[in-house]
Amino acid sequence: MSMVCLSDFEAYAKKYLPKVAWDYFAAGADDCTTRDENILAYRRIRFRPRMLRDVSVMDIRTKILGSEISFPVGIAPTGFHQLAWPDGEKSTARAARAMDTCYIASTYSTCTLEEISAAAPGGLRWFQLYIHRNRAASQQLVRRAEALGFQGLVLTADLPYTGKRRDDVRNGFRLPPHMKVKNLEGAFEVCKMSLLDPSVTWNDIYWLRSLTRLPIIIKGILTREDAELAVKHGVQGIIVSNHGGRQLDEGPATIDALVEVVDAVRGRVEIYVDGGIRKGSDVLKALALGAKCVFIGRPALWGLAYKGEEGLQDVLRILQDEFRLSMALAG
Repeated sequence: MSMVCLSDFEAYAKKYLPKVAWDYFAAGADDCTTRDENILAYRRIRFRPRMLRDVSVMDIRTKILGSEISFPVGIAPTGFHQLAWPDGEKSTARAARAMDTCYIASTYSTCTLEEISAAAPGGLRWFQLYIHRNRAASQQLVRRAEALGFQGLVLTADLPYTGKRRDDVRNGFRLPPHMKVKNLEGAFEVCKMSLLDPSVTWNDIYWLRSLTRLPIIIKGILTREDAELAVKHGVQGIIVSNHGGRQLDEGPATIDALVEVVDAVRGRVEIYVDGGIRKGSDVLKALALGAKCVFIGRPALWGLAYKGEEGLQDVLRILQDEFRLSMALAG
């Protein structure tokens, strides 16, 4: 099968992944309205292309928090990569390093932070944190990530409780017995998501800042009000995100929320966006509306399901080529 665009990888993953794994990755909350709207919202945005602009040379590199990446697409934090490919997050880390971009490793990885770090030494990695009721376990994770050379701490803010993902309920989703959420082994039974701390507030950013020198990026912001609070509490970056439509259904598409957040922040911190990116032209639209970089979630998993590290590199390379072409054709 010739893999020409990201939807080819989606079709492959849907065909060949076990149904329970596919349903877990594909799931949105409730009616999946927000999950689907993330994609549809990009289709409503139109370019105003300019002609005769000399596009013979284009530089698609950018910097995020001072680190250069080869193009403005990184890998968003998603859990349980071994459901897609046996090497799991180790393959993800290697693909990100090979493509010279940023990988945000999830708290709910099926490889340890140490394994991820060793798999791709020198790669640009951030660590995504859920704060649990067991604060000592969360504190230990932050310190482990910093000691291993992770360069940013991404606090997910939109998961005080897990959204209702109907297919996971129907399937009674659990990790297979041979897989573990490695970073939390011994701390508690991690698949009980109720162990997430629903009492987390903005003041906990001060607590995190007392634990680490890493820059803090907050993920899950969708409104002007929360963007202003994020800046007030001293974060260095914001990821405009609705968790891939997996949390609160019928909230805004992330590309629509991006405009409001960019307007509120006025350049004081870097802003990124995830959710619904399926083409290089989507990347260009996000940058045109004020994002510094985008992050892909499900498409990274489709790439892993296709050929592991090599498949994920293919996904990133297609996005890179499409982004460069969209830049040229838009002038």
